[in-house]
Amino acid sequence: MIDSFKTPLVIVGRVLLALMFIYAGFGKLTNLEGTAGYIASGGLPMASVLAVVVGLLELLGGLAIAVGFQARWAALALGLFTLAASLLFHKFWAVPADQAFVQQLMFMKNLSVAGGLFIVAALGAGPASVDARRGLVPATA
Repeated sequence: MIDSFKTPLVIVGRVLLALMFIYAGFGKLTNLEGTAGYIASGGLPMASVLAVVVGLLELLGGLAIAVGFQARWAALALGLFTLAASLLFHKFWAVPADQAFVQQLMFMKNLSVAGGLFIVAALGAGPASVDARRGLVPATA
């Protein structure tokens, strides 16, 4: 029975995985000053440039995964970005005890999201995707 739901489940999974990035990327691009400030608070250089780059990566990468366009590359890029952002901005091991739980929760959530992204990177976008229509993934994937 699960095979009959395979395509809809892949579509829903891709969209749900992508929504976080689409929303975050749009938010970053519409508040570049705030985003740059947050990036600078993490000790990173060229915060204004990174704000634009990260916003575009999240927005465009999220959209690519949602529709299944170059989904493997987008998922790999977002997965690596998510791991890096987790290590830089969710240091639960280095914050006061009253902040550690929330930071650890965010860190673990990001690890899970990265895991889902790496699955998309490995297996592709599935049959109902732009990539499948272009012949980049098997129609029965």
